[in-house]
Amino acid sequence: MFVTESIVNIDETNAAELLIEESHRRPVVVDFWADWCGPCKSLMPVLEKLANEYAGAFLLAKVNADEQPMISQQFGVRSLPTVMVMQGGQPVDGFVGAQSEAQVRELLEKYLPKPWDGLLEEGQALMAAGDFSSALSPLRQAFEDSGQRHDITLAYAHALLECNRLDDAEAVLGTVRMADQDPAWEQLVAQLKLKREAAVTPEMAALEERLEAEPGNHDVRHQLAVQYTNAGYFREALEHLITILRQDLNHADGATKKALIDTIASLGKSDPLAAEYQRKLYSLLY
Repeated sequence: MFVTESIVNIDETNAAELLIEESHRRPVVVDFWADWCGPCKSLMPVLEKLANEYAGAFLLAKVNADEQPMISQQFGVRSLPTVMVMQGGQPVDGFVGAQSEAQVRELLEKYLPKPWDGLLEEGQALMAAGDFSSALSPLRQAFEDSGQRHDITLAYAHALLECNRLDDAEAVLGTVRMADQDPAWEQLVAQLKLKREAAVTPEMAALEERLEAEPGNHDVRHQLAVQYTNAGYFREALEHLITILRQDLNHADGATKKALIDTIASLGKSDPLAAEYQRKLYSLLY
């Protein structure tokens, strides 16, 4: 049964469903109380206020210990009020006695879903559907907002690799601390290495040699930028294109400007690299 309420009263008919099964969907905060308990009466309004404020992010399950002694006994309740946080069918935290709103809120924040959890789920769903490009935006936001949480970092790096964004993938993987460089991280690093090796074509190497010998040859620089774009070296490609435009805004009858605009567009409006080079282009145009 799918439960939508924020606050429920518990008895033996619904205890298994609401205390155990529901805790696999969202945190369940179980409040054991009694009418004669003074601290219970001060704590209950705090819990109810937060349950309404969080609008279903957790379930407040109220158990009258006098009316439901079997449930209280099963949970080992010895004094009131007792509050337990249930997750995955098990008690994971709690406290005994009255607590301030700030203290209760601090406890809840450890178990409530964070905005970046939803962004991660969105990104993972898009990746599962094969839409790695669309997955980049929610995963990048989750990566930034979560303070580069490890599982989000790996998911974001994976999407970048699938989009051939090799420089960005390398930068993201480089944020992982040595202590967190687990087998999943190592696998992504290995994929990055293979993609880099496959990206370096003889034609690219020849163009790099020519440009080194002829740094003022805009045609060679443009051709190399195209090669870099195809290989996923977007920053290098954009830098070569903007370098040309700084000296010749209409190089190749506007083809270089178009290549820059197309590359920026391929990255997406919300991409920081796209925004950076969009600003650089505007500075040349206006």
